[in-house]
Amino acid sequence: MSASGIGTSALLAFQRAIGTTSNNIANSATEGYSRQRTELSNLTPQFLGGSFQGQGVQVDTIRRISDDFVNTQLRNSISDQSNAELKASLAGRIDDLLGSSSSGLTPVLQDFFDAGQDLANDPTSSAARTVFLTEAESLAERFASIDRRIEEQRDIINGQIRTNVDEINSLTEAVAGLNREIVSKSTQGSPNDLLDQRDRVLNQLAEKVNVRITEQDDGAVNVFVGNGQALVLGGNNRELVAESLTGDPRSPDIGLATSGDPVNISRFIQGGELGALLETRGGIIDEAQNTLGRLAISIGEEFNQQNNLGLDLEGNLGANIFGISEPTVRGFPGNESGGVPEVEITDVRAITTSDYRLRNVGGEYELTRLSDGTSKTSDNGVLEFDGIRVNTDAIDDAEEGDEWLIQPTRNGARDLSVEMTDPSRIAAAAAVRADLGEDNKGDATIASVRAVDADALDLDSVTVEFDGDGFVVDGDDDPTVETGPDGVTTIAFKGWEMEIRGTPAEGDTFVVRSNEDHPGDNRNMLAMNDLSDERLVGGDRTFGDGYNSLLANVGTRTRQAQVAQESADAQLEQARAQREAVSGVNLDEEAADLIRYQQAYQAAAQVISVSNSLFDTLLGAVRR
Repeated sequence: MSASGIGTSALLAFQRAIGTTSNNIANSATEGYSRQRTELSNLTPQFLGGSFQGQGVQVDTIRRISDDFVNTQLRNSISDQSNAELKASLAGRIDDLLGSSSSGLTPVLQDFFDAGQDLANDPTSSAARTVFLTEAESLAERFASIDRRIEEQRDIINGQIRTNVDEINSLTEAVAGLNREIVSKSTQGSPNDLLDQRDRVLNQLAEKVNVRITEQDDGAVNVFVGNGQALVLGGNNRELVAESLTGDPRSPDIGLATSGDPVNISRFIQGGELGALLETRGGIIDEAQNTLGRLAISIGEEFNQQNNLGLDLEGNLGANIFGISEPTVRGFPGNESGGVPEVEITDVRAITTSDYRLRNVGGEYELTRLSDGTSKTSDNGVLEFDGIRVNTDAIDDAEEGDEWLIQPTRNGARDLSVEMTDPSRIAAAAAVRADLGEDNKGDATIASVRAVDADALDLDSVTVEFDGDGFVVDGDDDPTVETGPDGVTTIAFKGWEMEIRGTPAEGDTFVVRSNEDHPGDNRNMLAMNDLSDERLVGGDRTFGDGYNSLLANVGTRTRQAQVAQESADAQLEQARAQREAVSGVNLDEEAADLIRYQQAYQAAAQVISVSNSLFDTLLGAVRR
């Protein structure tokens, strides 16, 4: 090739290099742009005069400077940061809601207990009774108010979940479209700008959910979420749906659309905003609402039971003070049976804050505690687990695989109400009293007597006599007798218990009768007040501790989210810096390259000029 041809090849090559450098400079502020470099190689040399003569230069390709490992780290960091930031924000809202002195439960709960103490001090006072019922109503209203505000947060989160699902579907559709475009143009060279555009879309997708990317031989990428659920395969994408797949209309699940019913993949979704929303709803919103509901049910049931064991101002057994929520039961979509099991709370002190799933497995029913996966199976129609009883006989035509969601405490705070409207119905007095026989000779004394079972309670007067061998009632019936190591004998009969301290003599008697003639008695009100100090919630917490543990749990989660956000922010900044170091545009470097390519371009032009001058000189010599 002549010197003119070599100069021309250099001119064209450096013109391309200048164009590439100019493009880098122009896109230095473009988010996600990967700098490009013109790759040059020498043309095949020609053998002349016993040696190889160079023939100039050619442009091999415009190479995009990018590192898949660095890009993957950046996507993961983006997903972690958006996840941590949103979780910290959401947890902070719930923490503020529950811990506020103006909107929290603690001050109202204390006012209710204080009103009970005032009533115990003056059990016949109509004012004290009215205040007690008023504080009970305030307590129920505060439970409902907190529940409503939690539900508002649930609505916000559910709306964000649906919005994120729509955005994810739009982004995966864009990735699939870019895949098709990249594959169609890859035969003509590397479509660098399209690759950058796809990476930007993938980064936006990583903000929404943690994704795993694999590249095909043709340049298309596949996108997976969870434990391998495909959202994009080459030029095709699959959509997510947000709808109730487990029977709870208040908590839409994430499903992967198929030709049939959507497949529930909520438990596999991690990272990004969508993962944060699901984690917050399940780990904070559900837990807070269930814990609050259990506390409301526990307070209502314990005070109802104790009021049922006393006498009101009219001398009648007390009635329920509070109305209490029933467990919520819903069938899963797609169940063959339209029926639901009957569920009731049998032991309020044993109930947990977990939801449960009942499933028909080969004709038997399996009840699973969703918080830890513990299961119990029965084929006799009744399951008793964690203080609830599930009767499956009410289910008609159940088929294999039918499932039901059971939420024993979800609506406990919302549904707590005050049923009692008449203050005189508060049973401040104990239901029974006991007196020593006038002719007793032993040193036995009555330590206490109280009603313990409202359903079995009989207020008819009875005489308990010690006949030398044991205790009998009215000379005929044998009560249940237990003697403790401290010398206290407990006698139980027809719904009441009496404790006797000391040693009775043969023939000693003890008369147990109704306490209706003593309206100033406050023993049952004192027993109600003592409930505030007993560990009745979950068997290990007082009412106050039950709420404080909820505050501590939410506060801990909030702090954990804030620490995670700080760490994720730092990691994202580092990942972006690493990506910029590899793919970012350095203007100083590009300016130096521009000058170098410009000088090379000018030199190539000079080569052509010199070559033309030599050619003209040669032609002139020949013509002479």
